Amino acid sequence: MDAGFVEPDYGRRSLADVVPAIGRALGVGDRDATPDDALVLPPAPAYVLFLVDGLGARLLARYAHAAPYLSGLLAQSADGGSGTAGVPSTTATSLTSLGTGLPPGAHGLVGFTARVPGTDRLLNHLAWDAQVDPAEWQPHPTAFGTLAASGATVSVVNKREFRGSGLSVASTRGAGYVGADRAGERIAAAVAASAERPSLTYLYDSDLDWTGHKWGVASSQWLQQLAMIDAEAEQLRDALPSDRRLVVVADHGMIDSPHDSRVDVDEHPELLDGLALIGGEARFRHLYCRGGAVDDVLATWRGFLGDRALVLTRDEAIGRGWFGPVDAAVRPRLGDVVVAARDDLGVFSSTRFRYETTLVGLHGSLTADEMSIPILLD
Repeated sequence: MDAGFVEPDYGRRSLADVVPAIGRALGVGDRDATPDDALVLPPAPAYVLFLVDGLGARLLARYAHAAPYLSGLLAQSADGGSGTAGVPSTTATSLTSLGTGLPPGAHGLVGFTARVPGTDRLLNHLAWDAQVDPAEWQPHPTAFGTLAASGATVSVVNKREFRGSGLSVASTRGAGYVGADRAGERIAAAVAASAERPSLTYLYDSDLDWTGHKWGVASSQWLQQLAMIDAEAEQLRDALPSDRRLVVVADHGMIDSPHDSRVDVDEHPELLDGLALIGGEARFRHLYCRGGAVDDVLATWRGFLGDRALVLTRDEAIGRGWFGPVDAAVRPRLGDVVVAARDDLGVFSSTRFRYETTLVGLHGSLTADEMSIPILLD
C-alpha cells in the first residue's frame, strides 16, 4: 500500500458491493456467491438508495456541523459507516460501479475521459461525446437489471436530461426511470416507487459535486449546499414508512487544488514528448504513449513530479489491484502510464482541457479525502 493512499476495497465495502448487498437484503440476491466478509445489510421489503455526488466520508466527518443528520448516522455506525470508491475516484467510474456491481476493470468506464482503442479520440464518459454504443462499451448486465430480472421492482429517480444518456445506459439499464429535477420531486417519486415489494429505488443528486468543483470544499457555498443535502436526506427518511430502509452513499470525495499546486503540461514540453494522447482528469491522468516511448515517458514524468504523484505503468497499476480484474477489451482504455496525484496536486492541460483549469475542487486519485465514501443506513 502506498503511503497516503487508500486502496479500493473491492468485494467487501466498495461502491460496487452496495447494490448486491441490497439485493441480498431484499431476498432476491445471490447469497451463495457472497464472501464471508462482504457488506451485509438488514433484511427489508424495500430499500431506497440515495447517492450524493461528491460527499466523501472524510468531508462529512470534517464538516459534521453542517450535516447533523448524515454525520449522526456516520457516528452511530458500528462498522464505521464508510467504504471506498473505485479507481479512479470519479463520477462516471463510480456510478457505473454502483449500477453494475463491477469494478472499473470489468465495466470499462475507467475515468472522466479514456481513449477509444485504435483511435486518436477520447470518450468523455459524462458527455458521451464519441460515436460509441454504451451497451457495447459496457456489455455486462447491470446489477439493477439483474435485480429486476429476479423479481424486484427497480427504479432510478434522476434528472430528466439524463434519461437515455450514454452513462445511464451503461450503468443503470434494466431499471425503470423516473424523471425528477427537484428535491421535492425526487422525494415524492422515491416514496411512491418504494411502495412496491420487493423494491430498490435509486436517487441521485449532483449539486454538491458541482458546488465543490466551482467553489471548493472549503467554501461557504459548499457548506450551504451540504446543509441542503442533509435536509433533503432527512426529509426523505421522514417521508418513508418505517419498514423501508434508506442507504446514503457517495461516489467519491474531493480536494481543493490551489493554483500553486498545479502543473500545466503545455508549459513543460518535455512532458509531452512521446505522448499520442492525454486522458483521464487532473487528479488521475491516463498517458497514451507512442510506440516504444513508455519507458521514456515513465522516467520523464517520475523525474518531473517526484513525490507529488505516483507514476506507474499500466501493468504496475493493474498489479496493485487498482481497477480490479481487467477485461481484455478494457486494457487499452487505460493509459500506458497512469499518474495518481498526491496531496493537492492537479495535472492540467490548458489547451486540451481548458474548462478543467477553472475548477477549484477536484477528485480522481487515491487520497483518503477522495476515496473514502459514506455507507450510511437508516
